[in-house]
Amino acid sequence: MILIDPELDLSRAAEALTSTSAKPPAGPAAASNRKARAASFRLPSARTLAHFLAEAQAAVRLRGEVTVLLTTDATMCDLNGRFRGKNKPTDVLSFPASNLVQKEEKGDLAIGAETALRQAVEQGHALAVEIKVLILHGVLHLAGYDHEKDSGEMEKRERTLRARLGLPLGLIERTASAQPVPPKGCPTACGSRRDATKIAPDGVRRGTRRTQSGESRPIFRKPRRGERTAPTRSTRSARS
Repeated sequence: MILIDPELDLSRAAEALTSTSAKPPAGPAAASNRKARAASFRLPSARTLAHFLAEAQAAVRLRGEVTVLLTTDATMCDLNGRFRGKNKPTDVLSFPASNLVQKEEKGDLAIGAETALRQAVEQGHALAVEIKVLILHGVLHLAGYDHEKDSGEMEKRERTLRARLGLPLGLIERTASAQPVPPKGCPTACGSRRDATKIAPDGVRRGTRRTQSGESRPIFRKPRRGERTAPTRSTRSARS
């Protein structure tokens, strides 16, 4: 399932990236280039991403429901700080489901669309392509791979699958110099905390709930009809 944060607005990020580039020449060719660039900045539809998510899960052989939230740098900054102790935005976070629900649900992915847009420009491809790269990376984490602890198994698997799915370089293959730089003002965004019971205008519940053990877990799903405080799936520590 694909969820899009109602607070996500890529127009400012796109304008900032456009303003930093060299001034394009005038004429029909320039107009065509501007249209192509605008199209590459466009957020893909939930249907398109859901189709790719199914492809990625099949390639990884991960059966079960996966929820993907496309959200802002501010939210990613908050999640990254609370679940990984890193006070900065990131491109993708994985939250594997607990063993109690692993048969039906495999977990959640949070993707920073604003960071993804900057990385897409750096890598020279469309935003849709970058988000697919991030989804594949996250799905591998949900399947149990961990490039921070293994001996290169996840990198090899990611390289094989991204080639099969027609994707460019994966996250692990990119050099450290290509990693995103936290945007100006991040400390303020990271310092914010959202209401644990907040429900956005489109019905997407965001924030966290406190479990009996005291562990905070993110909520990335739409409540059922008539539901107000239904529990979220059980997730563990985040992986990036």
